[in-house]
Amino acid sequence: MRRIGILTSGGDAPGMNACIRAAVRTALANDLAVIGIRRGYTGLIAGDAVPLDRRAIRNTIHLGGTILETSRNPDFYTREGRLRAAASIERMGLDGIVLIGGEGTFHGASLLAADADTAALVGVPGSIDNDVYGTDYCIGFDTAANCAVEAIDRIRDTARSHERLFFIEVMGRTAGFLALESGIAGGAEELVIPEEEVSIARISERIREGFTIGKKSAIVVVAEGKTPGVSFEIAREVSERLNFESRVVVLGHLQRGGPPTLRDRVLGSLLGVAAVEALTEGRSGCMVGEVGGDLACTPFEDTWQKKKPLDEKLRRIFPFLSE
Repeated sequence: MRRIGILTSGGDAPGMNACIRAAVRTALANDLAVIGIRRGYTGLIAGDAVPLDRRAIRNTIHLGGTILETSRNPDFYTREGRLRAAASIERMGLDGIVLIGGEGTFHGASLLAADADTAALVGVPGSIDNDVYGTDYCIGFDTAANCAVEAIDRIRDTARSHERLFFIEVMGRTAGFLALESGIAGGAEELVIPEEEVSIARISERIREGFTIGKKSAIVVVAEGKTPGVSFEIAREVSERLNFESRVVVLGHLQRGGPPTLRDRVLGSLLGVAAVEALTEGRSGCMVGEVGGDLACTPFEDTWQKKKPLDEKLRRIFPFLSE
């Protein structure tokens, strides 16, 4: 192992720069040359790369987003596109690549490895949705969850002042991690998550019960699901049932940006080091993650083929915490 590349792919997540920084410093400590591949798989196909040294990653640990930029490239899901990427890897003389991203990133890496005998590939989970199998937490989740909690706290002031019902939509297209944890931390009255069938009747009844015991406002946290903006339709139906005025707030991409929290900086640093060490140990085709406080390597296929379950302890406690 003499020369490695680092790329970020898919949605940006706070803490990716901490991971890049840690990976670069670990590589340099092991006498490896490092390049940064810009714009994810788009840059990999095009051979768009820049040298990474200590100067390049200095004063970046506190930055949100990714200094390498990112993209989602449909060409990489064609065999032709992946073969072009493999040829680019050979031209750049890479022995290994650290891929920071989500399940789509690792799916693409699995396909690349199947199509071509190329560089060793090790992944690091970066996703504010926290939906990647093989790690308890993904880089970016903690920052996004704290952003959602801060929004809930602010909106609760207005909800209480005006005696209103608020629906706060957070990200989470296929998984409710963000909605569940921010809902508990923000004291929400109800949740809508992809793991459970939406019941307008149940939501309405629970909110009505709260009003009967003296509550004058309520907050429902809604995971965006496969249809961002779904909270508007849910709010309309619940409001009609309760005959109660409601408002909708969609947090959207606010959750992606901003300085990473301490937890995301530390997690990004830990996994950046672990990814490079995995490459130097001869590992490939796996993602490094943290499970139960320990580092673990999970095959790429498992990261996107297996469904990561919500924490059942948290699901169990939410109903009586929200009463």
